[in-house]
Amino acid sequence: MSYSAPEKFENVTVACKANIYFDGKVVSHALTFADGSRKTLGLLYPGSYRFDTGAPEKMEIIAGSCRVRIGGEGDWIGFAAGTWFDVPGKSSFEIEVPEGIAEYVCSFG
Repeated sequence: MSYSAPEKFENVTVACKANIYFDGKVVSHALTFADGSRKTLGLLYPGSYRFDTGAPEKMEIIAGSCRVRIGGEGDWIGFAAGTWFDVPGKSSFEIEVPEGIAEYVCSFG
């Protein structure tokens, strides 16, 4: 099975106000599609961050790289551009960007 990271989205509504976390080291914009589905498109600057999830999330790494630990358990796993990871709903994940900027698309649901 092959995977291609998205290059663009069409026919979406974009929130102008950014979601800013961790003193500006994580920044995203919310996208809403015609069918009501939501995604965020964002940047992760170098550092370590922890996020809680309400709904399940799919994090697609568009550029750069990171390492992730889901639910605070198990080993850290590396993800490069063109890869993704899933996080269960009502869980959490830790994400670390050692250098550069990781660009991502997060899908909810």
